[in-house]
Amino acid sequence: MKILITGGCGFLGTNIAQKILTKGFQLCIFDNLSRYGSDKNLEWLKDSGDFEFINGDIRKIDEIQKLVMSYKPDVIFHLAGQVAMTTSIVDPILDFEINAKGSLNLLESVRSANYDPFIIYSSTNKVYGDLEQFNYIETETRYICTDFENGFNEDVPLDFHSPYGVSKGCADQYFLDYARIYNIETTVFRHSSMYGGRQFSTSDQGWIGWFISEAIDAVKTKNSIFISGNGKQVRDLLYGSDMVDLYLKAINFKNELSGKAFNIGGGMENSLSILELFQILEDKINHKFNLSFGPPRESDQKVFVADTKKLRNIVNWNPTTNKYEGIDLMIDWIRNR
Repeated sequence: MKILITGGCGFLGTNIAQKILTKGFQLCIFDNLSRYGSDKNLEWLKDSGDFEFINGDIRKIDEIQKLVMSYKPDVIFHLAGQVAMTTSIVDPILDFEINAKGSLNLLESVRSANYDPFIIYSSTNKVYGDLEQFNYIETETRYICTDFENGFNEDVPLDFHSPYGVSKGCADQYFLDYARIYNIETTVFRHSSMYGGRQFSTSDQGWIGWFISEAIDAVKTKNSIFISGNGKQVRDLLYGSDMVDLYLKAINFKNELSGKAFNIGGGMENSLSILELFQILEDKINHKFNLSFGPPRESDQKVFVADTKKLRNIVNWNPTTNKYEGIDLMIDWIRNR
């Protein structure tokens, strides 16, 4: 089996790539190494096995078209993307060119190559907008959406907010439409929060890793830790190894998954607010943190927890790393990276 990963030196791509190499599949990684930490991930992967690396830009159709035509992968994990809402607001053209145009470049490259790989696109919960049309209650540590007590399912109407939401949502719909119109086997995974080793988090993306890094630093510096909003925003957490397990299992269900979108996350049992994360960190790191608060980010969701029932009815998959185990592993990786 030949597998292509676009954005293969990012967090998700690196973890998938490492697992693929242990299985002996042929692997090609396409990445322009623009993401912070991607060069470190590439060097780390070189110790895991042999693969082909193409330093290429998804915005340039000739580069991805040439690769698809020559390599003809059986499976494509399309993970290349601009990943921060804040960056999209500052530079919406760059965001569009990477997420929307880049995705269309890949789809057109596959169509012109005239063969039929299975493509999984890594989308986002931001395609559902800020979800302010639903009802919430506020507790001491978190928001609760009373309309979706088991998490949000795929029947929630699409409502693109922010340039990031629009660009990812545009690509999301292109992948589904190319399955419908051109019979290309595509699947869309709409992710909630992912975290784990090889994730070089920033203040704009990867909140679990970012706040753990801030917490570890604050033990030494005694500085306060800034939070946008009141800290009661809730997401469900999916650890890296569970995420990899899903992507590789999905290959065996391409006929059932093709042309459909699925919400992906750790579920309600693995949900956390920012305040609850710091309660856990205070216990694990044995330090009382000084938190400061500012205005919420534009179009931020009070709650997003994925209801994964639709996916689990097809794929025999469930997260196996709970949030407490995952946080322990993340603390260890950040301390030792």
